[in-house]
Amino acid sequence: MKENSLISKKWYCNRTVYIFLLLILILIILFLGDIFLGSVRISFQEVVKALFTDSSGRAESIIIKFRVPKALTALMVGVALAVSGLQMQTVFRNPMAGPYVLGISSGASLGVAFVILGFSSGISLQTISTLGNWILVTAAWAGAGLVILLVMLLSARVRDVMTILIIGIMLSSGISAVVTIMQYFSNESMLKAYVIWTMGSLGNLTSDQLNVLLISVMAGLAVSFFSIKILNALQIGERYAGSIGLNVKIARLIVFASTSILAGSVTAFCGPIGFVGIAVPHIARLLFRKSDHKILIPATVLTGGTVLLLSDIISQLPGSDTTLPVNAVTSLIGIPVVIWVIMRKRKYSELF
Repeated sequence: MKENSLISKKWYCNRTVYIFLLLILILIILFLGDIFLGSVRISFQEVVKALFTDSSGRAESIIIKFRVPKALTALMVGVALAVSGLQMQTVFRNPMAGPYVLGISSGASLGVAFVILGFSSGISLQTISTLGNWILVTAAWAGAGLVILLVMLLSARVRDVMTILIIGIMLSSGISAVVTIMQYFSNESMLKAYVIWTMGSLGNLTSDQLNVLLISVMAGLAVSFFSIKILNALQIGERYAGSIGLNVKIARLIVFASTSILAGSVTAFCGPIGFVGIAVPHIARLLFRKSDHKILIPATVLTGGTVLLLSDIISQLPGSDTTLPVNAVTSLIGIPVVIWVIMRKRKYSELF
């Protein structure tokens, strides 16, 4: 019996390592694919030349100034939204939780709206730009954090999973109404800037914005990895977490800070992107069949990056002049996963 147990344990360990290696390989292939493929046809030789030489030209400009930054953005966006969704599902112990569903992305959007639309009386768009991208991203963090705290307070009174989700949807609708009123009273230049932002894109970031996004996501991820033990304790339940000496209130604040940074940063620069945060953690759980966040967080990081890179490649319709909104592609990938989880709720709860 002991030998069988050791063999089984070793097999699971090897299986985990193999899946990690496979995901890393797929991630690298998709990252390169996102650079090599696009709506503009560029030969393999030209792409390699653009990446490894200093020559200038149309192909080099497209690769270095557009495709490489866009691939990096897709990677960061997928990682940030996936990990923030995993953390929310753990804290709320709700398989349907996620930054988009709970209204966290809407809260971040409200923060951005206050910066772009709230200064419309007497401050120009150029003045806001000179204040730097950090003001924009900090406002998104604040908006996301406010919504998380509000949902947490309401969920303490209401334990029903569906009710909490409905609360999140209602908060999103309420925030949308506030933003609509702000749009109505804003001036033309500010309104135009906000409408362009709401369209969302992985390819419109400037080099300064990409740097801010990279720093923010790295900071949020660092807090997430620091919170592994906290998340494992909260996953079992707050009573158990308290019984082993964990300060639940401080633990929540740490996780909320990480989630606000991750989801807020993405929303600030790329607009609301749906279903990544809710679907990817489930894919990671099903691949690894683990509940330990020591494995789940790295797994979610790799899976999130893979899904967004794949979505970006699909959205470009390689070889075609047409480009689809990446939000539409992530929804088409995420919605079937969410429906599958709902349909198999009892069986899936064993993995949660």
